[in-house]
Amino acid sequence: MKVALFVPCYVDQFYPQAAVATMELLEKLGCEVHYPKNQTCCGQPMANSGYEHLTGGCNNLFIDNFAGYDYIVCPSGSCTLHIKEHLHSHENEDKAIEIRKRIFELTEFLVDILQVKSLEASFPYKVGMHQSCHGLRGLRISQMTELVAPPFSKPAQLLGLVKGLELVPLSRADDCCGFGGTFCVVEEAVSSKMGKDRVDDHIEHGAQYITSADLSCLMHLEGILRRQNSDVKVIHVAEILNHSI
Repeated sequence: MKVALFVPCYVDQFYPQAAVATMELLEKLGCEVHYPKNQTCCGQPMANSGYEHLTGGCNNLFIDNFAGYDYIVCPSGSCTLHIKEHLHSHENEDKAIEIRKRIFELTEFLVDILQVKSLEASFPYKVGMHQSCHGLRGLRISQMTELVAPPFSKPAQLLGLVKGLELVPLSRADDCCGFGGTFCVVEEAVSSKMGKDRVDDHIEHGAQYITSADLSCLMHLEGILRRQNSDVKVIHVAEILNHSI
């Protein structure tokens, strides 16, 4: 199985360890992982700011880099959702359609495609799981709590396979952290208050780490934790699933 690793900009620049963990985890699970070296931004920041009409170059470059692979896997729910819903090309729409079908966020790929049932991972800490809005309401990697429907969570299912990990319950499991891409810039006061509320929920329930499938959310929460001089740390779910002692 040839899998292309798509690494978003902020992961590449600020949290490369999450990309490395993703690659190592996929290789452990038998995937032939490729990293297209000419990949750049997927265009999501421009699109979210109202400039999707300027993302044509990003779209065509993404197609050039990722066409032809069996699957494309990304350690980011928001960037994955952007490609799934917004990748188009006047020159190569057929290839764009194929890529939209073949790109997966890491946890949905592990659960739905590889159907992982066991992991050689250990992480003996109390962990709170933040459900990102893009992952929850866009990719549907977890069930929304306001629906009268059977609960499920693909990230939680995988974390349940990790030895020693205690997943702590939260009072408001689906709350947004307030990051929202450029929202945190144009509405910084609201964004900060939402982030503080999200952090407080984890701290009140004894979390030593906060994890998520979206590092953009974790970056926002990490900034708040640092300003509070908190001992609570953030960690991408890939790093936990790839962690061994």
